[in-house]
Amino acid sequence: MKIALVQMNSQQDENTNVDKALSFIDEAAGQGAALVALPEYFHFLGPNKNKLAHTHLLKEGKLTQILSQKAAEHGIYLLGGTFLEASGEKEMCYNTSALFGPDGSLLSYYRKIHLFDVDIPGRLRFLESGITLSGREVVVAETPLGRWGMSICYDLRFPELYRSLVLKGAELIFAPSAFALLTGKDHWEPLLRARAIENQVYMVAPNQMGTHPPSYQSLGNSMIVDPWGTVIARAAEEEGITLAHVDLERVKKVREELPCLGHRAPDVYGI
Repeated sequence: MKIALVQMNSQQDENTNVDKALSFIDEAAGQGAALVALPEYFHFLGPNKNKLAHTHLLKEGKLTQILSQKAAEHGIYLLGGTFLEASGEKEMCYNTSALFGPDGSLLSYYRKIHLFDVDIPGRLRFLESGITLSGREVVVAETPLGRWGMSICYDLRFPELYRSLVLKGAELIFAPSAFALLTGKDHWEPLLRARAIENQVYMVAPNQMGTHPPSYQSLGNSMIVDPWGTVIARAAEEEGITLAHVDLERVKKVREELPCLGHRAPDVYGI
């Protein structure tokens, strides 16, 4: 299976962002990608005070209909990065990732559980929970090509989620992100490789890159990591697509050769 990561520098003009994402999807499909993955907040990335004007309904929303149509147009699987989903609760939304099938159907969706609330004086301040509700469900999508787990960005710091996804059968896990440059330069790759190694899965992580209003900086460095922890695809320092071939039979092979998941002792851990 050929996978395409889409790396973007999303700004506050939603129409421009969406048009750019659709163009990248067309390009990836034209190069034979069976699965295309967009980054977190692909449609809008700006200050919290402006986000609520860019929320969308999940199942009847214009944005998800556009993504559904694009998946069906090319007959591909499409991970719609994440978008701001209307919650029905005043002044609050969800950060939601949606997966579409080759026929355009909504196969699965995941609402981000762990919210990025960080205040490093003089360096980085981001309060995602200021307008975002936390999701409460661990999600694995069933597809004819395998079981695909869903996560988002800051979730990477919580290994319990990824073990839960694997215990639900995940062989590949998405992590669409807008991972901060400040923390990502030291933590992004080690976290992705650790989650891949300890769970013997592919990690598929499209990321935002560059500066976004008002002054947030994303790392870029989108990548795919295989079940042995090897980085098999890494994006250049620019917007665009990055392609790699993924063989889910490798997951089975690695787990057979190093059966550490079968050596767990949850009764001892007290979990």
